[in-house]
Amino acid sequence: MIKANIIRDRNGLIWGFTIKGHSGFAEKGKDIVCAAVSALAYTAAGALDELAGVRDYTERDGFMKCSVPSDISAENRAKADIILETLAIGLKQIEEAYKEFIVVVEEEV
Repeated sequence: MIKANIIRDRNGLIWGFTIKGHSGFAEKGKDIVCAAVSALAYTAAGALDELAGVRDYTERDGFMKCSVPSDISAENRAKADIILETLAIGLKQIEEAYKEFIVVVEEEV
């Protein structure tokens, strides 16, 4: 199962995410759930880098972690908010359709 953690502060701002695991929906190379989650995660990481200057992410097989730095400018924070909320919405939509293969957890820090 894939576990996606969305890290929010008490005001609801997303400060990062961690995605780990494999869905087990199908064999490697044919797993549409893993492919969908990977596409969202890599697009979010790429957009955060190119549009908001957030380059703090780690990835390896079945794992991605990304954090927004606390010293981010207001302009880049606004861009990061849109990107991260879009990621959260997309992950929740996948979870809704494939509950046996992915769980999305929102944590407050």
